[in-house]
Amino acid sequence: MTGAPEGGPARGGASTDDAAAVAATRPPVPLRRHQAAALDRLAAAFAAGGRRAWVVLPPGLGKTLTGLEAARRLGHRTVVLGPNTAIQGQWLREWSAFRPAPPPAGTDRALSHRLTVLTYQALASFDPDAEVDEEGGGTLPYGADGGADGRTGSGRTRAGAGARPRRQLDRLRPQGRELVAALRAAGRVTLLLDECHHLLDTWGELLAELLRELPDATVLGLTATPPDRLTPAQAALVEELFGPVVRGPSIPAAVREGQLAPYAELAWLTPPTAAETGWLAAETERFAALTTGLLDPGFAASPFLGWLDERVVRRRTAADGPGDADTGPAVPWRRFSRDHPRLARAALRFHHHGLLDLPDGARLAEEHRRPPAAEDWVCLLDDWVRHCLRPSAAPADAAALEAVRAALPAVGYRLTSRGVRGGRAPVDRVLARSAAKTAAVREILAAEHATLADRLRAVVVCDHERAAATLPADLDGVLDQEAGSARLVLAELAADPRTAVLEPLLVTGRTVAAAPATARRFAAFVAEAEPGLRLDPLPDGGADGGAYGWADGGAYGNGSAYGNGGVVEITGRWTSRRWVALATRFFEAGGTRALVGTRGMLGEGWDARRVNTLVDLTEATTATAVVQIRGRALRLDPDWPEKTAHTWSVVCVAEGHPRGGGDWDRFVRKHEGHLGCTDAGEILSGVTHVHAGLSPYGPPPGDGFDRFNALMLRRAEDRAAARELWRVGSPYEDRLVHTVRVTAPRTRRPPGRPAGAQGAGAPPLAVPSRHGVAPAVPVGAAPWAGAAGALLCALPPAAAGVPPLAAGAAALGGWAAYATARAAAYARRLRAAAGEPVLAAVARAVADGLHAAGLVPRGAEAVSVEPDETGAYRVGLHGVPAAASERFATAFDEAVSPVGDPRYLLPRYALTRYGLLAGHRAIRGGLRNTVVHHAVPAALGENRRRVDAYAAAWCRHVSEAAPLYTRSPEGAGVLAAQAGLPPLDATTAMRVAWA
Repeated sequence: MTGAPEGGPARGGASTDDAAAVAATRPPVPLRRHQAAALDRLAAAFAAGGRRAWVVLPPGLGKTLTGLEAARRLGHRTVVLGPNTAIQGQWLREWSAFRPAPPPAGTDRALSHRLTVLTYQALASFDPDAEVDEEGGGTLPYGADGGADGRTGSGRTRAGAGARPRRQLDRLRPQGRELVAALRAAGRVTLLLDECHHLLDTWGELLAELLRELPDATVLGLTATPPDRLTPAQAALVEELFGPVVRGPSIPAAVREGQLAPYAELAWLTPPTAAETGWLAAETERFAALTTGLLDPGFAASPFLGWLDERVVRRRTAADGPGDADTGPAVPWRRFSRDHPRLARAALRFHHHGLLDLPDGARLAEEHRRPPAAEDWVCLLDDWVRHCLRPSAAPADAAALEAVRAALPAVGYRLTSRGVRGGRAPVDRVLARSAAKTAAVREILAAEHATLADRLRAVVVCDHERAAATLPADLDGVLDQEAGSARLVLAELAADPRTAVLEPLLVTGRTVAAAPATARRFAAFVAEAEPGLRLDPLPDGGADGGAYGWADGGAYGNGSAYGNGGVVEITGRWTSRRWVALATRFFEAGGTRALVGTRGMLGEGWDARRVNTLVDLTEATTATAVVQIRGRALRLDPDWPEKTAHTWSVVCVAEGHPRGGGDWDRFVRKHEGHLGCTDAGEILSGVTHVHAGLSPYGPPPGDGFDRFNALMLRRAEDRAAARELWRVGSPYEDRLVHTVRVTAPRTRRPPGRPAGAQGAGAPPLAVPSRHGVAPAVPVGAAPWAGAAGALLCALPPAAAGVPPLAAGAAALGGWAAYATARAAAYARRLRAAAGEPVLAAVARAVADGLHAAGLVPRGAEAVSVEPDETGAYRVGLHGVPAAASERFATAFDEAVSPVGDPRYLLPRYALTRYGLLAGHRAIRGGLRNTVVHHAVPAALGENRRRVDAYAAAWCRHVSEAAPLYTRSPEGAGVLAAQAGLPPLDATTAMRVAWA
């Protein structure tokens, strides 16, 4: 990837000497293995004629250094664009560390230096501290003339019908057009786009237009967001902007290699405050009145539940087309759930709650075993309104329609001409900004300080510095005006004696603030670090914490025991690029042990190696935001080689409210796809890495929050144990494995295989059959052996002249001894077969069946059945690609879950008697074993060849069986009897692990 320096005078003022100096300089530290590999792959791509690429490296693995070295080797003028001034400063510092000292980098739009570092705002402006608006949504750039026509999230113009869309470049302000002109004039230029995931949300169309103007540019995007976390639209934009992806290791791989610090994901669950709960109760009553009315058959002429029975259970109502389908065949559940996934999920939750019958062919999964939430009610309501109430002429239906219209706003929905539409409900604001969450931050930091003392370096990340929007009138007195803001968090931390000792400091794109004593210490630090920097005088008096308010007179205190305004702002002739760097140095030196900031400034790109505790109060749930925020704590600390980072999520749940789980849903989305280490040392995706008992489909009961939080605090006390679970330095494959978590009650069973052998691939010596076990006759115990034994017992007495009657008695005794021995041997086989773990047996059969069908590369020998920290079992197929492990997990889940509508069933005989008498009965064929039926997984039921291969594996590992076709009269009868019933007393949940 080495390019010759451009000869002759450089455009824009950069000299040939500068080009030579850039070519001679080198990175200040040896490249890591992952950096060198990324550079080699970039070199190969560029040597093959490519001009664009995208490098993905986790936070802390040196994206900045990699980008600078890639640009240096290319040898062209380089322009770096990043999202904020803090990141801009880091690029400048990283470049100045190269040796021998390189030419200085520039920060002006004229591109007068060999290396220029700018922010994206140099092209089109937006507020770097307002990437999340007051309602939790994303903000858009201004400066591209975003007027009344508006902008979409991808940068597209919402032009009217027939309007000719304007180019984004034509809408730039003069400063932006100046930069575009300089880039055009630069000729061959290397364009480094840092944190390029921003382009996928806001800047995409603008940058696409810019790059089309620069045909000679080499474009390199840098991000920590893995490509598999992108939406289809984002993936398409990546392909246009960057082309091939150069992917580095995952975060767990970097931890295993010792390149990043081990970490633990922790959570604090809290109900709203008493005032908030009282307000929410009134909202709950309004929606509860509606749902109670809906269950009343007299609520409408066409009852709600009657409609759902026809629409979902019987599936004979032609809701989406003309005509009456009441007399036609029912739509198969598989097709219905595919065409109406949200409707099907809501209906199954209604069934779980006892409101609907189970539709034929349906089976309950983990996501359905929850009470219906507001979104489920609304989904079914929307279908009822559009297809039943609105077409109806009955006055009762019209009245029901108005009742629905009046009740929906209480939970953030409204009835429109197109049906029910959602929006930001007041309850969402209350949960996201609850005063209980700020109180939780104080508890968390106090506990972490008690454990780490002076070593604690905590960062609290909020969405915004201050709440600019006015609270709705109905929330007056419920929420503080500044609820959820970084300012309020700082005020409360500074006012609580347990956390005031941490000297908390607020750092955003606009403000630096602290308690007066901390502000003075920081001002003294700045004066010593940069004597030429002038700060404004701080207020006199109260050096130990007088009641100084914000400069604008803002006050706090609605519903809060803390936060009475005892903080001051630190102002002067400086910019955020300087104060963020100085605050970071103050933080790392221990001047403050708790920084409070915003996602726009501290949530990405900001580097502080000593961060070991991060509290995430943001509403951001995108993959990029999650990776970036958590990445702030993962860098290695040279002063603490054994550093283990803690990332806390604070979740507010209003139990009983129809939308009381909104904050929980955000918590789930944050952790979806994010990998963390469990208490058992397993690295999992999703909320189960916080605790194995958590489900992505709903929070735990509120009465368990205190116990849960106590457990989290106990985990937080032992960072060494968390580090040990990561097994730093041990081998890894860096791939995902799909598993099934099975929860089953503890039962006594006869001794079988040892627990540690549950995943072994060898089949058992015997499996249950209809009348005993198979194979039925133990080796060496054939019937003729009994006759021979009886004859041998009779011959000696007869030869000695013993009367025939006595000889016959001896013969009978010999036969009885043989029969007893044979029954005892059979009984041992019965006990062994009965003691075989069913989960492991089914898993091995599924693996062998899939392997025989050519669907996975390994069979039963790769099955793993391991208990987790809660006593549940994790079942997976290891040593295979992720797609194969997912195929196995899906098939196993189908095999052990309640029967839906499979094409084939397989019987499993269960042994309930295994003593000596049972052995005698089995020998005579008089033993009758119970039978349950399992669904043949869809992948194995596609054709008879696969079914037969699976049945053979089932006979080896599970039970004697013959497949039963459910479309035959006999099979249909068995299916009707078994449909919806679980073949095992167990529940399952799909999970994703890392290996």
